[in-house]
Amino acid sequence: MASGQDITDLAALGAYLTAHVEGFSSLQSVDKFGTGQSNPTYHLKAASGEYVLRAKPPGELLKSAHQVDREYRVMAALAGSDVPVPRMYHLADEDNPLGRMFFVMDYLEGRIFWDPSLPELEKPERAAIYDSMNKTLAALHDVDVGAVGLSDFGRPGNYFERQTGRWIKQYQASVLEPNADMDRLMDWLLVEMPEDDTSALVHGDYRLDNMIFAPDRPQVIAMLDWELSTLGHPLADLAYQCMQWRLPYQAGMRGLGGLDRSDLGLPEEAEYVAAYCERRGLPAIDNWNFYLAFSFFRLAAILQGVVRRAHDGNASNPERAREMARAIPVLAGMANGLF
Repeated sequence: MASGQDITDLAALGAYLTAHVEGFSSLQSVDKFGTGQSNPTYHLKAASGEYVLRAKPPGELLKSAHQVDREYRVMAALAGSDVPVPRMYHLADEDNPLGRMFFVMDYLEGRIFWDPSLPELEKPERAAIYDSMNKTLAALHDVDVGAVGLSDFGRPGNYFERQTGRWIKQYQASVLEPNADMDRLMDWLLVEMPEDDTSALVHGDYRLDNMIFAPDRPQVIAMLDWELSTLGHPLADLAYQCMQWRLPYQAGMRGLGGLDRSDLGLPEEAEYVAAYCERRGLPAIDNWNFYLAFSFFRLAAILQGVVRRAHDGNASNPERAREMARAIPVLAGMANGLF
């Protein structure tokens, strides 16, 4: 964990938090988490306990990116539901000592797994970790959005059509050099677009390392990184997570491709999809390759935005951004292999 080098006035921040966060007192330290790309995140220690502060990054930002207010709203709405989230304390507008929007939430002790093969666990617990992820995803998509006050959290209509248009624009605004595979992929998605207006609350970045697991059992205790959440098609989340089975197992990619998953005790992609469908009472999925190709494209577009911020000097983690630059052509190539 690196120091909170871009938060220099602890006295001013502490005074603000004392005034706006219930029960907060005596800020003692601020440490920046070294992981993550999108929104700088800090571990706060105070006399009143431990907290997490998540802020917009500094500098000029792409329109509709880094919406920490959306993260705050959805996690606050899910409090008490079957979807585990940290407790939310406060959402700050830009009139604060940091000069940028941030929110404060509870700090949870638990485990975050960065390697999807889970080498630090024994074989039986690996399967249980994946089953807990599957159960949490099904619970998320079963949320009654009206009951939790999120019926206006996204627009009606074809989610994939809307998202494809959005990420094409984001990609084109961020791209630094041409990529023929990305160009072909964008054209293919527009042609093959399914007519489907199914809607549910979706996370938008559903993967292993965006979850905190209990320290003593294979159970998800918190879902994090909700900035891409919206009302959309639930298969977008499922396919996005299932990319992990196809991505190569190498530095920077965090995939399961090429591994003996049976020997490791991990489910196959088809098993994982079947378990999800059974939990939600769904039939077999048609047009699965479209959902996968869309997921590869959207991830590549997201990474391109990070690479652009690094190029412009605004990345939260520049070294990780360089890894992402190398991943983009791999993602585009794998997506092209699906059609």
